[in-house]
Amino acid sequence: MEVSTIGMFSEQDQLGKDSLLFNGTSSKFIPLPPIINQTINISAIVMVFITMISLGCTMELSKIKAHIIKPKGVTIAVLAQYGVMPLTAFSLAKVLELGPLESVAVMICGCCPGGSLSNILAWALKGDMNLSIVMTTCSTVLALGMMPLLLYLYCQGFANLESAVPYGGITLALVMTLIPVGIGILINYYKPQYSKTITRVGLSIMLMITIVIGTLAISYSGGVTLMMTVLAPPLMATAALMPLIGYMFGYVLSYLCGLNGSSRRTIAMETGCQNIQLCSAILKVAFPPDVIGPLFLFPMIYIIFQTAEASLLIVLFRVYQKFFKTPINEKELDDMVDVELKEVKETSSHLIQ
Repeated sequence: MEVSTIGMFSEQDQLGKDSLLFNGTSSKFIPLPPIINQTINISAIVMVFITMISLGCTMELSKIKAHIIKPKGVTIAVLAQYGVMPLTAFSLAKVLELGPLESVAVMICGCCPGGSLSNILAWALKGDMNLSIVMTTCSTVLALGMMPLLLYLYCQGFANLESAVPYGGITLALVMTLIPVGIGILINYYKPQYSKTITRVGLSIMLMITIVIGTLAISYSGGVTLMMTVLAPPLMATAALMPLIGYMFGYVLSYLCGLNGSSRRTIAMETGCQNIQLCSAILKVAFPPDVIGPLFLFPMIYIIFQTAEASLLIVLFRVYQKFFKTPINEKELDDMVDVELKEVKETSSHLIQ
């Protein structure tokens, strides 16, 4: 994959000398040693493969079918995922005046589908787990078309950037992610007793690979380069604000659409949580190393804020439940609302008659 994308970048550089991305920054970063670069590339691919198998192991065809029959929650969730986050990424890149490379990294992160971490966070918030898993499934499948489309549309807002994004490499990466997801679904369907073990082991391996990638990149990129790029204040502010805005708007949108509390909390987590492993792999493998430099580490900065902010929301929710919420549980409350709505409809029909 890397060879083809390098060729594509070289051709773009020859055809479009006015490109801000390649004229000003193609030699901005000193490339990593070949062996280190190859190790990080392979590690990133393995990390995505394991993550997607684990994600597939959480998907149940019967639950997916049930939500497809009644698609209100999933529809709102997908609109929040592919409406709120790309717009947030674009707006922050503009407001904070990020450079072309930084804007590309942020836009790819904002256009990524939801990740498996959102399922854990939704569970911690006592959300609708079926909706969470189905939303992750749908956003992953839809990413094949939505991610390149949204990147193309939003990149029109940046000078000469629309021709600099390797859409072919990104689409190929997305297609390849569907294979391990399918493997995970088949494992969960035919051997469901192994699903939880695979998910737990996969999470552990994913964390270890993330640490290895981060350590190698930091060791060979140099602290100054890292401070000037990934840890620069504008990118740090972007990484902090993106998930928080996603959580807020996901909750507000689902509230305005009349969903219950558990669904609102689920959609909030699904909206703010991106598939960071996929994002990092795309940035690392689809772009030449001397172009992207250490910016492929931006998703790892994002996930730190994503997890910290979600953890704070979980703590606040648990405190609210313990000290302020009435004894009636949410299911009983939802049932009461459904009964009252039914009575209102019956009364309305009698009045009309």
